Amino acid sequence: MGPTYLIRRPFSFLFLLCVSWIVTGVFALSVPREQTRTLIRRVLGDPVLDTLLAQNVEWAEEMDVEHPGFFKESAKGHRPKVLWIGCSDSRVPESVITASLPGEIFTQRNIANQIPANDTNALAVISYAVEHLKVDRIVVAGHTHCGGVAYCYDHAAELPSPPPKPLPPLPEPVLNTWLGSLYQTAVQQVERTNTTREAGLAKLTATNVRNQVDSVVGMDVIRHAWKEGRDLKVVGWLYDIENGHLEDLGICVGPMGLPCLP
Repeated sequence: MGPTYLIRRPFSFLFLLCVSWIVTGVFALSVPREQTRTLIRRVLGDPVLDTLLAQNVEWAEEMDVEHPGFFKESAKGHRPKVLWIGCSDSRVPESVITASLPGEIFTQRNIANQIPANDTNALAVISYAVEHLKVDRIVVAGHTHCGGVAYCYDHAAELPSPPPKPLPPLPEPVLNTWLGSLYQTAVQQVERTNTTREAGLAKLTATNVRNQVDSVVGMDVIRHAWKEGRDLKVVGWLYDIENGHLEDLGICVGPMGLPCLP
């Protein structure tokens, strides 16, 4: 029976195809769960990706035990109460460091937790969170040992005093575009203060959080939510990588752009 026969007999071809699907499904159901990781490895053959898939299997099984019905409920939708604007750094996963479950935090992460006024990605995330998910708490979270902050600070520190005008761009064009505002802030700070690198980085990190909070509260979507009477608050936090703790920086802007009341 060759290809010509299957073309002339389409129903025979469909029958064989259905049989193959059934056999494959029966085989999959008959495979014990403990053998799943072995099958994954055979399919991918990549130790890094295999590990992720295998850990996902274990995590999903543990979630089923610890939170029965969790995935079925998740499939119905999500109503997060918080929008987290953080850094892409792999050491600062918001759900992990806050011990939160999937569905509890809506997230926007990028290099050095920037919110440029012309970034449509960030604007779309914030608009969707505020207008559609009705999120009323926005956290802008910086962190210690931030590569983006250090990159800008170190290049600013290399400039002569006073710094040239216009400023020489950062070496990488893409990062110069993305971190341009942070770079300018670093240059101004280095020029005005004489301190150690460690203290300078700490100050720039906190200033960056404040500046991004200001960027968020200046958006039309935030102002509109306040005009509607919503109790929307934007806060600035700092995650300390060396001890795993979140610190409230005392930055909180509430309705109509006023400081939050205690």
